[in-house]
Amino acid sequence: MQCYHYFSDATFSGATNEMKLSPARFAYIFAFLVVAGYAFFTLRGPTGVPALLEKRRQIDVMEKRNEALTQEIQREREHIQRLSNNPEEQELEIRQRLKLVHPGDKVYILSK
Repeated sequence: MQCYHYFSDATFSGATNEMKLSPARFAYIFAFLVVAGYAFFTLRGPTGVPALLEKRRQIDVMEKRNEALTQEIQREREHIQRLSNNPEEQELEIRQRLKLVHPGDKVYILSK
């Protein structure tokens, strides 16, 4: 047994009235598309998400460099403190940096 459903022309004519867009609904759809398009191009542009990620990467690199420089400064301060407290170490540092020797010291120069 087959079942058929017949539609009259009155059924389809009522459906066309529902398919029409009211001006307010059209304005909302248009505004949404404009905002979505603006957001799409803004987020993809040179100041969008890729630029934000690049700046975050740069910040991470600079923070690591800043930490390394802080550690280097701390080592240098400790070295200066040791030199100021120990005259023998201070003399050794001066002799090494300025390549000075005491009278009567023998200096051996080795070529590479």
